[in-house]
Amino acid sequence: MIINTEIKKNTYYDSVTLMLISKEIKKIDGVKEALVGMGTDLNKELAVNLNISTDEIQELGVNDFFISVLSESAVDMNEIIKKVNELLTQRKGDTASDYMPPTIDSALKHQPESNIALISVPGKYAAEEAKKALENNLHVMLFSDNVTIEEEKELKEMANEKGLLMMGPDCGTSIINNVPLAFANVVRKGSIGVVGASGTGTQEVTVIIDKLGAGVSQVIGTGGRDLRSEIGGITMIQGIEALINDPNTKVIVLISKPPAQDVAEKVLKAIHDSLKPVVVDFIGGDDKLIKKYGAYPCKSLEDAAYKAVSLARGEEVKDFEGFTKSDDEINAIIEEHVSKFSKEQKYLRALYTGGTLADEAMKLLSGNIDGIYSNIPLSPEYKLTDIKKSIKNTCIDLGDDEFTVGKPHPMIDPIARTERIVEEANDDEVAVILMDFVLGYGSHEDPVGEMLPSINKVKKIMIKKGKHLCIVGSICGTDKDYQNLKDSKRKLEEAGVVVMPSNAQAVKLVAKILEKIQ
Repeated sequence: MIINTEIKKNTYYDSVTLMLISKEIKKIDGVKEALVGMGTDLNKELAVNLNISTDEIQELGVNDFFISVLSESAVDMNEIIKKVNELLTQRKGDTASDYMPPTIDSALKHQPESNIALISVPGKYAAEEAKKALENNLHVMLFSDNVTIEEEKELKEMANEKGLLMMGPDCGTSIINNVPLAFANVVRKGSIGVVGASGTGTQEVTVIIDKLGAGVSQVIGTGGRDLRSEIGGITMIQGIEALINDPNTKVIVLISKPPAQDVAEKVLKAIHDSLKPVVVDFIGGDDKLIKKYGAYPCKSLEDAAYKAVSLARGEEVKDFEGFTKSDDEINAIIEEHVSKFSKEQKYLRALYTGGTLADEAMKLLSGNIDGIYSNIPLSPEYKLTDIKKSIKNTCIDLGDDEFTVGKPHPMIDPIARTERIVEEANDDEVAVILMDFVLGYGSHEDPVGEMLPSINKVKKIMIKKGKHLCIVGSICGTDKDYQNLKDSKRKLEEAGVVVMPSNAQAVKLVAKILEKIQ
């Protein structure tokens, strides 16, 4: 094997851009492995793990750029460098019309009327940049992760004292004054306000609200750790207060995985005296506690959207737990697939890009399946010892940190799932594959199109073995998203995928199929 490298000192490029370029370079004939990146500790460690490191790469600083390529024989490095430069120029051109300030100070000089900063920098610098923004009286949405919980608490307490919102760290979704930030969808403006400690969970709720013909006033993200005891729900409580005082908000929705018990009480006390109805989906949380404080508990993210829309319209509030398709249609789908399975086929493999959607799937399935293995299991005994190998019924969150070290999130680059689905099809006991497809800002330009070759491949693999594979999916998106919900649904259905209107309905369909074969 031959290692070829190219190094440029003091030349900075965005890490996500370089990750995507690495993927393109790996497609070149003769290239076995490639890494295009900055000289960070993480990238240098990744280069070692990929067997494409050199002494020169290990000596680089964080502001130094490198290309490293592994091949069995000599490749034309000049052509590879040319290709990298073309891709860099192309991606720079995509954003050429946007002013990209290098510092908070320069951004404020360019646009002094700004009142919010969206920050996405390496974790070791994120807290410092967020603090600068707060000191300049800016609300903050901190997309970056790898910020310590001590730093998070300090930032949120500082923001609270100044009357500012500190959304994050690891805040993936917000829609402020109808402007989507980070991972978010194009949804109608309306009277439903949302505070969410979950990115894809918030997207799912806002998308279904839009599908039901209603809209959102404000969507405030908190970051996933806000409802832990160490933080105390600071941002969620601020968000509740802001929505209570917002004349454009008629209904409030709260979304989170189950909070710490002391924080749940604290958050629910903040809504107790609200004159506006509040819908609460603490996924798998304590319904009795929610009812105690006068709020509406939910059966699923979809149910939360239905209840919020009913309240906004002054209609009767009911639990939504079924299907939008008729019983005859659902039974026909089930029988069609169950009749084609071989006797040994009995297991589910769920491959998710959205962590909250994966968590919701496992909770909804827990009443039907005895134990689901996962990298984010409901119970410790079902923790996968090797995340690369599924066992029996398995649900994977491909966006978890274990899968994204040195790689883009699967909503940005679906390659981790395109490869994983082929591995799952090699297991003769697999019957059903369950997937989410998340559209909108921040996501891949065509997440469905990127998956189709692998979907077609695994179906052929199973047919060759005399078996049948049932693939069930849901799409979190709207027709106003640039990836287009209608086109995405059509392409999946043409490939033989059963597309359900929500994650909850997809999971419930899978549960009914598994009941027939397990």
